Amino acid sequence: MKELFTQEYKRIVRYIEILIVIVVIAAIYNFISPASEHKTFYLSGSSSKEIAHELEKYGYTVTFIDQIFMHLGTLPKEGWYHVKDTKKSRYDFFSSLHEKNADVMQVVVYAGETAKELCHRLANDMKLDEKNLFEEYETRSRFKEADIFAQYYSIARNADAFAAMQYLFDLSNNELAAFEKEYFTQKPKLSTMRILLTIASIIQKESNSVKEMPLISSVIYNRLDKKMKLQMDCTLNYGKYSHVIVTPERIRTDHTYFNTYRHKGLPPQPLGTVTIDALRAAMMPSESKYLFFMLTPGGSHNFAVTYEEHLKNIRAFREYLRKKKALKERKTNQTVCVETNATKP
Repeated sequence: MKELFTQEYKRIVRYIEILIVIVVIAAIYNFISPASEHKTFYLSGSSSKEIAHELEKYGYTVTFIDQIFMHLGTLPKEGWYHVKDTKKSRYDFFSSLHEKNADVMQVVVYAGETAKELCHRLANDMKLDEKNLFEEYETRSRFKEADIFAQYYSIARNADAFAAMQYLFDLSNNELAAFEKEYFTQKPKLSTMRILLTIASIIQKESNSVKEMPLISSVIYNRLDKKMKLQMDCTLNYGKYSHVIVTPERIRTDHTYFNTYRHKGLPPQPLGTVTIDALRAAMMPSESKYLFFMLTPGGSHNFAVTYEEHLKNIRAFREYLRKKKALKERKTNQTVCVETNATKP
């Protein structure tokens, strides 16, 4: 009997020792900070596993135990979060994460702007270092341009360059993934998406009209099918020339593959940011025989099948410009005459 009691006592002591070890380990673990240098981050997950994955992108160490901590509290909803103290206990950090909402601001990515232009403007708006922003862009970029879709975004005011770019790329990549799922039976190659985004960027440079985009797309495909040069000014609006007027001299002297007057085929990469509408137009062009298009006085385009029709449209637009210039000069001369007469004694 005494021997049984002794064995039972030892067993209880062993259990207590194990329990003490577990409690000590848990206490030590709880005070090992999950800290990251990125105190502001965006969460879009609906489960603790997805939230853990997103926090890891921002440099936080997250284990299955931390996921339990989040379950014991309230899961953060989709949005921006800012943590002032990342050195607090792990339980406090993960269980109270849902309370750390960050103030946000609206930023816009304009259609047709280059990555450098985007980073320059974003740095100015958010008081961030432009060089750091562009480095973060290049780290994530797959296409050099057009990685981020043109639209409005809500970004935390105190987000750093890493968090801002991570958010912009995550949302754009999700949108691109949804596009791929809609139009492809299996995931397309990176080269296929680069071609589509390049076509979309040409469409975007030529028109912001969602109605005209599929027609412009059809002209691009029709000319490519016929092995014709695209001969489009907008393809020369790349990089530092993004907003530079294309002159005859520029067409003669630019020897890059962006010069579609000199080289057949598409430019080597997208020209700038695009909208999802332009990408859809690149994927689904209108059925047409059009090979040309020309700007009209109203800002839309006239489309033509033959070069003769195209020349007619060119002459009509040039006549409009001539009359507009003459009218402007006449108004200027009238203003000068009035001012001259007003100064006579």
